[in-house]
Amino acid sequence: MAQEKEETIKAGGTELTLVRGGRGRPLVIFHDELGYTGWMSWNEALAAEHELIIPLQPGFGKTPRLDWIMNYRDLGGFYQRVLRDMKLGQVDVIGFSAGAFIAAEMAASNPDIFGKMVLVGPMGLKPEEGEILDMFDKTIRTHLVHTVWNTEAPEFAKIYGGDMSPEQFELFEDARSETARIGWEPYMFNPSLGHLLQGVSDIKTLLVWGMKDDFTPRGCIEAYKKAIPDAQIAEIPEAGHRPEIENPDAFIRAVQGFLAD
Repeated sequence: MAQEKEETIKAGGTELTLVRGGRGRPLVIFHDELGYTGWMSWNEALAAEHELIIPLQPGFGKTPRLDWIMNYRDLGGFYQRVLRDMKLGQVDVIGFSAGAFIAAEMAASNPDIFGKMVLVGPMGLKPEEGEILDMFDKTIRTHLVHTVWNTEAPEFAKIYGGDMSPEQFELFEDARSETARIGWEPYMFNPSLGHLLQGVSDIKTLLVWGMKDDFTPRGCIEAYKKAIPDAQIAEIPEAGHRPEIENPDAFIRAVQGFLAD
């Protein structure tokens, strides 16, 4: 088993907390708008061939908020500086939901930064059809219900099961507050991002979508496919917005196969 560890480094002009584990080619992972949920089976599987590097986003509890970050383009620029400071060179990346928004902004700005890019239930582009669910008019518990379709998945209970501790509630609300601050208007997409992604052809891209996802509609995948025509699509059955925990076997097969190709 990979021995993941949490550490705090000086990068991007701040004290940045991140989780690392595994060995091999670096694989940067941007967590979603609710924050890092802990080391799961999919992390363990991917860590067999990759060094996973999971930065904990500024303003999400352990990394201090940076007031100069005003939107997701700023956040992508911050992470570009972080990777330069870490001297990682070109890396592969997985972004989940709002984390996919970050990765896409980075790819649009600097197409040489990633070799392969996996965007899971991605925000960042206005859907071709449908709308991204409004998470901010809901309580955190209702928000979580919409996030996961397969609530019988073992790791759903590991993350969200039982009573929510005051500490966990505070971390979730910190995350929601920071997400609202930088992504409120326009709501969780950048109108210029699709135009800037056009022509980014050197990054092999996989778009992953849970077929029961009612958080980011299939129209988000279509918007990314329009911007990056060579992107591959992997639809994960029996899964909503968190396919990595709802149907981990299918998710791992899709992502491992793509990264190994």
